[in-house]
Amino acid sequence: MLQIEHISKQYKTGDFVQQALNDVSVNLRDNEFVAILGPSGSGKTTLLNIIGGLDRYDRGDLIINGTSTKKYKDRDWDSYRNHTVGFVFQSYNLIPHQSILSNVELALTISGVHRQERREQARKALEQVGLGQHVNKRPNQLSGGQMQRVAIARALVNNPRILLADEPTGALDSETSIQIMDLLKEVAQDRLVVMVTHNPELAHHYATRIVELHDGSVISDSDPLPDDQVPIRRARHRTFGKASMGLLTSLSLSFNNLRTKKARTALTSFAGSIGIIGIALILSVSTGVNRYIDRVQRETMTSYPITIQEQSFDLNKIVDSAQESQKEAKAHKDLKAIQPDDSSVKGASSLTSSITQNNLTDFKKYLDNPKSEIHQYVGSVGIQYSYATKFSVFGHDPDGKLVSADKVTMGGQDDAGSTASQMATANTDSDMGDIQSMQMSYLTGKTEKNKAPEIFGEIMPGANAKTTISKVVTDNYQVVNGTWPKAKDQVVLVLDKNNQMPVTSLYKLGILPSSQYTDMMNKLNSGQEVKVDTKPIEYAKAMDQKLSLVPAANQYAKGTDGHYHYIGDSTDQMSKAADQGLQLHIVGIVRPNQGAKATPLKVGVGYTRQLTDYLIDQAKTSPIVTDQEADQGHSVLNGMAFAPADDAAKANDAKAYIASLGVSQKASMAQEIMKGSAAMAGQETQAQGRAGAAARAQGSAGIPTGASAEQQTAQAFDQYIATAPQDALVAIYNQYVSTGTYADNLSDFGLISRDAPSRISIYTDSFENKNSVGDSIKHYNDKAAKKNRIVYTDYVGLMMNSVTTIINVITYVLIAFVGVSLVVSSIMIGIITYISVLERTKEIGILRAMGASKRNVSNVFNAETGLIGLLAGLLGVGITLLLIIPANSIMHHFMGTTEVNAALPASGGVALVILSVVLTLIGGLIPSRKAAKQDPATALRTE
Repeated sequence: MLQIEHISKQYKTGDFVQQALNDVSVNLRDNEFVAILGPSGSGKTTLLNIIGGLDRYDRGDLIINGTSTKKYKDRDWDSYRNHTVGFVFQSYNLIPHQSILSNVELALTISGVHRQERREQARKALEQVGLGQHVNKRPNQLSGGQMQRVAIARALVNNPRILLADEPTGALDSETSIQIMDLLKEVAQDRLVVMVTHNPELAHHYATRIVELHDGSVISDSDPLPDDQVPIRRARHRTFGKASMGLLTSLSLSFNNLRTKKARTALTSFAGSIGIIGIALILSVSTGVNRYIDRVQRETMTSYPITIQEQSFDLNKIVDSAQESQKEAKAHKDLKAIQPDDSSVKGASSLTSSITQNNLTDFKKYLDNPKSEIHQYVGSVGIQYSYATKFSVFGHDPDGKLVSADKVTMGGQDDAGSTASQMATANTDSDMGDIQSMQMSYLTGKTEKNKAPEIFGEIMPGANAKTTISKVVTDNYQVVNGTWPKAKDQVVLVLDKNNQMPVTSLYKLGILPSSQYTDMMNKLNSGQEVKVDTKPIEYAKAMDQKLSLVPAANQYAKGTDGHYHYIGDSTDQMSKAADQGLQLHIVGIVRPNQGAKATPLKVGVGYTRQLTDYLIDQAKTSPIVTDQEADQGHSVLNGMAFAPADDAAKANDAKAYIASLGVSQKASMAQEIMKGSAAMAGQETQAQGRAGAAARAQGSAGIPTGASAEQQTAQAFDQYIATAPQDALVAIYNQYVSTGTYADNLSDFGLISRDAPSRISIYTDSFENKNSVGDSIKHYNDKAAKKNRIVYTDYVGLMMNSVTTIINVITYVLIAFVGVSLVVSSIMIGIITYISVLERTKEIGILRAMGASKRNVSNVFNAETGLIGLLAGLLGVGITLLLIIPANSIMHHFMGTTEVNAALPASGGVALVILSVVLTLIGGLIPSRKAAKQDPATALRTE
């Protein structure tokens, strides 16, 4: 039963108020044919819309089988229309771009009925109204009567309890009207049919009950329900379930609508694709360039491994400090006073304070563990451990003069002259590890004593111990004469790709006369023009050169006082040491192949890992190392304690040391103290000042000139030392006597532990794996104690990442510019969608009348914009793929290379299609929301 209790409805337009219904009360039976008559403006359609849930009453209540609708929300009314009410309209209100079968199915679709079941029910409903043979036709292919039959089939397909008909025969001829009325009368046998009409003849002939309205009030009722048949129980609030429309239905409605406007859809999609094409082309070129960079990186990985030094500094800390200084500078607000700039001091402090001593011993244990995470990223070259072996190499030049591979002339100072001479002798073929070592030496002010000559370098061994020379080396270098070395006493000369070797290296090896070198350095130091003899040297002559290697431990000789003395500056003594040293044989000459991708050998002399092992073993058993290890508290060089207990012990050590010196040594020390005191007059400490002043006083009082000057100076110095205050003696100790540390001595003597490499180089086969190795080291640091964490700087990685970053930034900027067209396209699509909303307003009303929710209506138009966005994205990607072909030809022409090829990655293409869909959906949000807010009753009246 449908109970209409005291329903009132007003329409307000500004200050004008129209009373559409005024306290209407009517009780309707479950199965009767009710005709509502009345003049225009009497409230017939308003009452019908309120019964159908298309309009809301202001006062009263609509009770459906005991269910009150006072508290109904939008979703309750949607469900009520979908499950309980069917509508038949005067103008049919069929969706023109759907088949009549789809029109009838729509109510079932909104109810959530399965596709096969709803199709069967829709066909059955059409057969019941005599249209079983027309299921695939469109509404414009039917007559008016047929379209009204479709409307009735649609209204009945969901088996509603109430059928509402608004002027169902108003647009039909008399014969067809009779057919429709007969059909409605048949329907009314098992349900409530409420019909609004202006035709009293049809109403009285077919309806079982006639209700007349006038000015919003009921003035007559031909068959009212007796009061004793009206339930007296209180109406309760209940709902009728849930109505829903699936995504596929929304897409189908939108797709069919777009098919009816093919030209507009195509133009809109093309306009939307322009921005996608621009971004896709930029992305394609960027991808091609990045792939080229990645390919170059992969090809050069063996030249630029991750190198971890014994000492390193934290570049990130330095960069952070610089950025912090910039922020502080910008933060200064007071521009009326001088602001002290401490950025340089902070920069220097962050640099020196970031110097870290890496614990390579523990890290080597981690690397030697085959289960460590890092091994899955290590390349075919493997992990290379380098050891800072210390030795000197000597030879004889064509004139028979002894030359050193360090500085050519023995005892000379040729490398310490002018800047020009230093530039001439500088090693320009240093690898990244050598560069980092030089940086650390510059930062700390410490230089390695007895280090190997710069022109000598170890040849990279194979990943396994059985391979003397790595395949990377043999694949990228060719032997132009001789063979590769196979033993510790065999070396090769390494040339550059032009078959050249620095002329200074040839002098250091004694292949060219040292006299020419001395003359060249003198001219450089005096600023004269230098002409160098660059006559080619025959391979045989170079390979005939004899070289002798003297380990660092053998550059010390034990004196009669039991202490060891450095003999490296003595030509005679080093000549004897060279005769007894390891004789090196040049067995081959090599140079890089044409087009070599990796050149890990430095230009100069290459030796094998066997020589490194020999030097490590030799240092362990050398007499000086054995003696030093026997007495770890005192230096074997002077007998002094490494760490005196206090200043008194330092003063006593200073006296003992000076007492042990000979006359010449004492006189020399006295002269040095006086000179040092004069030079440091403005910078010396108080103790240094007193020591220097006292020495000068003694010298001026008791140092004569002549043959006995040295003897007299030594005696005066002894007299001063005997009475010198403690702080002056401590100053002398610190500057002239200090013995360093036990570890420093062993290092100077060349002692090396295989567990403590000076450098670790980790090689990978791809840039991605190189980044993964960096991540593995980070994971190692996360678990390691703070003092054992590894600090390193991957300069090449930073550089290449910077290049990639720059390319990416340029790409993003260009994409941002092109993105403007995407925004414009989205706005345009929003406008097109808005127009579509206006065009389909009646369709919105139809959907709402059948129970579609506001969200369902919004989804229909979102689906339409999504389809346009999808088409625009696919069109943009397709056109881009076609444009890439001529674009590559143009790039190849102007770049002069075919190695850079624009290519749109599949993931990029998919992302752009998704982006196109998302942007168009955003552009259509406002129109779709407007569509959802349409009043269904108003929408149905729209033409």
